[in-house]
Amino acid sequence: MNKLFFGDNLDILREHIHDETVDLIYLDPPFNSNANYNVLFKSPKGHESHAQIEAFEDTWHWGEQAEREFGELLRQSNTDVAQMMTALRAFLGENDMMAYLTMMANRLLELHRVLKPTGSLYLHCDPTASHYLKIVLDGVFGKENFRNEIAWRRSGAHNDSKRYGANHDVIFYYTAGNRWTWNPQFTEYSEEYVEQNYRYRDADGRRFRVSDMTANKPGGDVSYDWETPDGRIVKPYKGRYWAYSKENMKSMGERGQIYYRTTGMPMLKHYLDEMPGVPLQTFWDEPNAIISGSAERLGYPTQKPLALLERILNASSNKGDVVLDPFCGCGTAVHAAQKLNRQWIGIDITHLAVSLIEKRLKDAFPGITFGVEGTPKDIDGARDLSLRDKYQFQWWACSLVNAQPYQGKKKGADGGTDGLIYFQDDSGVPKKIIVSVKGGENVTRTMIADLKNTVEREKAQLGLFVTLGPPTRPMNDEAVSAGFYDSPAGKSFRKIQILTIEGLLEGREQAEYPDLARGGLTFKKAKLEEKAVDQGALF
Repeated sequence: MNKLFFGDNLDILREHIHDETVDLIYLDPPFNSNANYNVLFKSPKGHESHAQIEAFEDTWHWGEQAEREFGELLRQSNTDVAQMMTALRAFLGENDMMAYLTMMANRLLELHRVLKPTGSLYLHCDPTASHYLKIVLDGVFGKENFRNEIAWRRSGAHNDSKRYGANHDVIFYYTAGNRWTWNPQFTEYSEEYVEQNYRYRDADGRRFRVSDMTANKPGGDVSYDWETPDGRIVKPYKGRYWAYSKENMKSMGERGQIYYRTTGMPMLKHYLDEMPGVPLQTFWDEPNAIISGSAERLGYPTQKPLALLERILNASSNKGDVVLDPFCGCGTAVHAAQKLNRQWIGIDITHLAVSLIEKRLKDAFPGITFGVEGTPKDIDGARDLSLRDKYQFQWWACSLVNAQPYQGKKKGADGGTDGLIYFQDDSGVPKKIIVSVKGGENVTRTMIADLKNTVEREKAQLGLFVTLGPPTRPMNDEAVSAGFYDSPAGKSFRKIQILTIEGLLEGREQAEYPDLARGGLTFKKAKLEEKAVDQGALF
């Protein structure tokens, strides 16, 4: 069973993933570039506001957590890593970079543990920390298992002030040992190459190039006279022999594989449409990065093109293999794995990412089934998440009603709005629903009154009050007093709807509103994949 895990990947790897069970690992960890990455949920036409929330902060600081993880590095069995990290700490000191490398080293050790002896790892990073990460990877995997450093051009030319334009990422390719899965990949020949090397055409227009049919050493029946179709007798060049037996030469002639020069010398045809292309090199200037307006763009920061992941999976895994992405973000790696009939494991520390991946996979592969671990399955799990992290709880609760989470951790910026839903029930401007999430057990009538005010202020049509605690009678009375929204589609809906987490989890309750767009205005849908879903067992 394919699985998504919500939680710290270090804990998930240690508790759930067995030794030597993964064929291919792709990871695109935060780069330590001191940046906060925001997800922008664009409003449909006619709505000015944009719901922007912080997906993750890729800044680390040396503190108690870093010190604790560094201590774990010193106590684990790979003494090379312990010595290397000690040397790095002596050089770098206790700073943000050292905290980042400590975090990465512990996770890379676990990734090495779960990788099969024939497995491969691709680590995607940028030049901010790539030189240090290469040292850590050498310590964990052994420098003899380094295969390539790939430069991927992520964008066109940059006009960077007082330096060369920075427009590429780095992908490090390592294997677990000296035997690994490898399927050569090829790119198309350039037009210039084709024009120079495939100059000949058959009567049907097929392009081909030619090669010599002689050899410098004998090997069997290779000394004979050859008769051309026009009756001329030709022999190999002086001091050389035919590269093929007379029987094979006749067979190739009958199949039309021989081209004759004006001298009568036979040459072997190599058709362009039968050639695999140029073997893939370490500079990848395509597939192109996802830009604004791209059909593939889902709005998640650092999203990589599906074709990039398909290339990596095709090269270093086979159908049925297990692919792991421990920093899966918006899920491009697991999407590629599903599309290419691989089994997969995805891990992310934010519920925002997990819920986006769930939606992406269900949109792209209707009927798909997979497990989701670490997210609440019942009311007790919901209470636990609410106590541990109110923002993760809000994001999760919004996903129960298919709402965009709104404004994230910006204190006081939500104005009473935790989520947004857009719907279309006529030919005019799309309508809006305000979602308010409450994770406490004590909810009051005043909270419903506040939601009513927010709906009016934001010129929304409806409001959803999603609550962990049971609503009181005064709350229900206050909601009823808001009246109804009369849809042009011919039906009325309660303007303020109270939904409990327990009822949503059990399927007894759901938001009620008309939507001709079927949710397409709230989230961008992943492209429907044409292939049938082909499920396999994970372990």
